[in-house]
Amino acid sequence: MSQPNILVIISDDQGYGDLSCMGAPDLKTPHLDSLAESGVLFDNFYSNSPVCSPSRASMLTGKYPGKAGVRSIIDGHRWAPGLPQGITTLPAALKNGGYRTDLVGKWHLGVAPGSRPNDHGFDNFFGFLGGTVDYFSHINYGMNNRTLVVEDQEITGTPVHDLWQNDGEIWHDGRYMTEVIGEKTCERIDHHAAGNDPFYLHVAFNAPHFPLHAPNKYRERFAHLPAERGIIAAMISALDDAIGTILARLDHHGLRDDTIVFFMSDNGPSREIRNWLDGTQTAFYGSTAGALKGHKFSLFEGGVRVPGIISWPSRIPSAQHTATPMVGMDVMPTFLEAAGIDSDEYDLDGTSMLDVLTHPQIAETSERDLFWEQGDQTSIRRGEWKLVLNGRLVEEEGPVDEVFLSNLRTDVGESKNLVDQLPELAAELTAQALQWRNEIEHYWDTHWVPKLGTSTSFSRPAFHR
Repeated sequence: MSQPNILVIISDDQGYGDLSCMGAPDLKTPHLDSLAESGVLFDNFYSNSPVCSPSRASMLTGKYPGKAGVRSIIDGHRWAPGLPQGITTLPAALKNGGYRTDLVGKWHLGVAPGSRPNDHGFDNFFGFLGGTVDYFSHINYGMNNRTLVVEDQEITGTPVHDLWQNDGEIWHDGRYMTEVIGEKTCERIDHHAAGNDPFYLHVAFNAPHFPLHAPNKYRERFAHLPAERGIIAAMISALDDAIGTILARLDHHGLRDDTIVFFMSDNGPSREIRNWLDGTQTAFYGSTAGALKGHKFSLFEGGVRVPGIISWPSRIPSAQHTATPMVGMDVMPTFLEAAGIDSDEYDLDGTSMLDVLTHPQIAETSERDLFWEQGDQTSIRRGEWKLVLNGRLVEEEGPVDEVFLSNLRTDVGESKNLVDQLPELAAELTAQALQWRNEIEHYWDTHWVPKLGTSTSFSRPAFHR
C-alpha cells in the first residue's frame, strides 16, 4: 500500500463546544462538520497541556511535555529558545521515510536559530514563530514594555514583526492571517500534487486566539450575538471557510481519498482579559467548552478536552464517533504506523490508535492512565475516573479543592467531588498521579536542566507535592 498524505490542522484556544458538530447552537462550521461526517468525531480527544507550547511540543514529538523539553509558554522575542535539538519530531521521522514536509502558520516552539521549524524536520515554513500576532499587521505586541531576561541581561521588550518564509522575514501587511494561512496551504497542496512523493502538511491557524480580529464580512454574520460571542463566532467562521478551501483543493487534485486529515485545538478556551479590546478587566467568556468545567490553564476537562476529528476516506469508515480517549502525543505513533514507519526507535509516550480508527466496530477495551501537569496542578484520567490535584478555575486564585475526584461517565462537568465517598480510589489515583509527576520532575532535573539551564523559556512549573 502506498503511503498516505497527511494533513494536520490545528486551531488555537478553540473550546470543546465551539463547533456546530459539537453542539454549538449559535455558530455554524459546515466544513468541519463535513470533515467529521467523512470520518471520526472524537468525544474524548485531549491536548497534552492546557496551554499552547507544551501542547504543540507533545503532538509533534509523541512525548509528554516534560519529556519533550517544553513545559511552559515560550516567549516570542527574537532570542527565545524553544524545542530542544536532539528530539525526533513527527515531520523529521516522516521525512526520513520519504515524505516532503511543510508547516504553514503558527510555530510557538522557539524563535532563536536552532529552534525554528526548519531545524526540526520541516522542508518549508511559512508563518510566524511566536505565540500571537496581530491578524492584519502580523506584529507581536505581547512583549511591549515587559522586562525580559536574555542571556542573563535585562532588556525592555518591544513589538516584534513576526512573519517568515523559512528563515527570511517577509511582509503581507493588511492581509487577514486566517485567510493567508488558507491560501498558502493551498499553494503547498498545488506544489505537492505536481510531484510523486507523499507529503506531511502541518497547518496551524492562530484563530480564535487573541487579538480578536475578523473582517466585517464575518462579523456581519453574527451581529445578532453578544459582542464577545459574536467576534469568536466570526473568527471561527473564517477559520472554517479557510479549512473548506483547503479540503476543496485536495478534492481538486484527486488527493482526498488517500490523505489523512486530522483536526484538533491546542487547548481549551481562553478567559484572559487580553481577549477584550476595550480595557475590560473581567474574565472573557466568549468561547465555550460546552458542558465541560474549566478553560485554558486549567486541568479540569475544559482546559484539555478539545475538538478532535480525523478523516481518511480510503481507510477510515465515515460517520463514526469514538469515546476512546486519544491524546495529542498519540498523533505521532498513529501517523507513523499509517505511513509504514517503525516508531519503536523513538521511545514515545503516545500510543498508535490506528486500529481503533480504522476498525471502529471493534471497541477499544484496554485502559491506560493519562496524565497532565500545569504549574502546581497535576491530573490523571483512568477509564471513567478523573482526579485533579490543586485544580484551578481562576488562575490568580488558589485551587478549587486540593483533591477533586469525578466520574466522567456520569458527571462530565466535574460538578461533584467524590473524594469523601470513594477515599480509597482517590488515594490510589493520587498516589499514581504524584508518582508520575515526581518522575517528570526527576527527568527534568537530570535530563533537561543540564542541557537547557534555567532560562525562563524552559522554566519548571511550580509543583507542590
